[in-house]
Amino acid sequence: MNSPCLREASEACFHGCSPFAGLPGALAKKSVTDAAAFRHDFLIAVASSLHPNSQFTNHESLPLLHESFSLFANAFPQYEQTDKADAIRATDYHHLSLGNLVCLDYIGHGLFSYSQQIDHLPATSVASSSSHPLPLHSTSLESPFLEISYKSVNLSSQILHGVQESEIESRIRKRIMDFMNVSETDYTMVFTANQSSAFKLLAESYYFHSDTNLLTVYDHENEAVELMLESARKKGAHTRSAEFMYPRMRIRSEKLRKMIVGSKRSRRRRGLFVFPLRSRITGAQYSYSWMGMAQERGWHVLLDASALRPKDMDTLGLSIFKPDFLICSFYMVFGDNPSGFACLFIKKSSASILRDSDAARSIGIVSLTPITTSFRHSQESAQEGVSQRPKSGLFQLQKSDIMSETAPKGMHYGSPELRSSEGDNVTPEAVSSTEIEEVETPFDSARSRITDTGLGGSLEIEFRGLDHADRLGIILINCRARYLINWLVNALLSLKHPDSDTRLLPLVMIYGPKVKFERGPVVAFNVFDWKGEKIDPALVQKLADRNNISLACGFLQHMWFSDNYREWERTLETRTSVTKGTEPRRKRDDRCGISVVTASLGFLTNFEDVYRLWAFVSRFLDADFVEKERWRYMALNQETVEV
Repeated sequence: MNSPCLREASEACFHGCSPFAGLPGALAKKSVTDAAAFRHDFLIAVASSLHPNSQFTNHESLPLLHESFSLFANAFPQYEQTDKADAIRATDYHHLSLGNLVCLDYIGHGLFSYSQQIDHLPATSVASSSSHPLPLHSTSLESPFLEISYKSVNLSSQILHGVQESEIESRIRKRIMDFMNVSETDYTMVFTANQSSAFKLLAESYYFHSDTNLLTVYDHENEAVELMLESARKKGAHTRSAEFMYPRMRIRSEKLRKMIVGSKRSRRRRGLFVFPLRSRITGAQYSYSWMGMAQERGWHVLLDASALRPKDMDTLGLSIFKPDFLICSFYMVFGDNPSGFACLFIKKSSASILRDSDAARSIGIVSLTPITTSFRHSQESAQEGVSQRPKSGLFQLQKSDIMSETAPKGMHYGSPELRSSEGDNVTPEAVSSTEIEEVETPFDSARSRITDTGLGGSLEIEFRGLDHADRLGIILINCRARYLINWLVNALLSLKHPDSDTRLLPLVMIYGPKVKFERGPVVAFNVFDWKGEKIDPALVQKLADRNNISLACGFLQHMWFSDNYREWERTLETRTSVTKGTEPRRKRDDRCGISVVTASLGFLTNFEDVYRLWAFVSRFLDADFVEKERWRYMALNQETVEV
């Protein structure tokens, strides 16, 4: 597994992301053998980024924002060299600052910028939004960029005999494949309505039967994976999952290795190995070697790239680890419009293993076309009380398509109430083929301006969200995320409840890696009151929403407890679902796990965002905070009766 290509990428990321290396200048002289020393120095830097050895027992004792940033900047002087991201945020995503929004619940890749959306709004809306920014996750104002129309086609036939697509779809596909660093020579790509559709589509087309296995590596409940498991079980396949050691959520390596290698006595074919390189809930990262081990043992590999940061695919080394299938998600506008689509990549040499399936014909393969319906007309219809579902087929997908599917109970659309992720799919009308020309952008990898002139006018589709990630690059994006996520974890762990026995009880419990050089930019945690009782994650999410902080919820599962952590088993919950197996009768599926709050950092996240989350969580140190907020909410929402 020590490929020169992979080693080179790892060295570039390591030296570029070190707190003591330039960004993104020449590589440090020290070799990778000094990695332990670098990581040790990094941990010291994280500790010094907060008041050394500080423990905060009162939310009013927290240092102010400017003081905290000064300590942070002194500990990580290279953070200043990531100011390109701040400049992009200021010019193209100004709603985050003007609206005082902290967006920590987006996982995926944003296609467009907020400034592009504003450019397409009616003049009256633009004037209004300049002084009063649009609400977080606005559903009344949709971006007039792309629409989807569903296809009734068979995946395997479409792959084997060629994908039917318009010229504009071809350009969009090439732009996305370039962004994902996936070769058109090796892979074919299809658009799907969302991530769940991509997983279910592949499950229905894959040759699952009684002699095959489905092995998954997820430390959390995932709606898309559950759909795949359900489909595989109906066909008689044997399904298994990796286990994770509580509370750091590391893979139980020996058990997973045995499941991959299999028993010599087993006559089962290997089947499909579903693997994410990172948990989208806990931020735990997994080794590439699991893919290599599975491939060597005859498994087909599905790489779930949905939780990867922008440009992470540049280090995948697909020339070495070429998964048979790959899935990723895209949303429209970061911090405002969560609708979008997903992409399913199929390695051409693996396409023959897919089978025709009548069930797969109705599962979410879509076409993408420019929106041609008048945006102002849809605005006026909405004002007149007409249902916001235009015939042109504007994206109507739910937020769970681009976030953790384990957070359906907490999708945010500006209301403090909990929402369900279940929503109706819209089947748009087909649009005629278009004529496109490509316009060069200032950087080679960002050829994203697509011009449609075949529908009675000129319409440009420019993927500024992808362009911005390309402009920043993997080293800058990863460094920025590494500094911020580790500061946040350290800050959350500094919050303590005072106790009568002079002991300090932790306010926050972190699940997954804590302060660690190599971790993902997402943290899973729970808040506990002074009696040690867990505060409902859904309540934490609601209160955060009221403070303009957008968080998500998840459900950890497949955990293994050592004797050292038996006391935490009291936080376990049991979720019961009824599934249809191979038997004619229905059966119960009881799963134990822990519901958690999650915060995910994007490349536009800044220090003020993580500070505000820390300050918000610290308010739970006040024993009466929840009760005060409950009464405040009731007071703000009581009805006024006029006599």
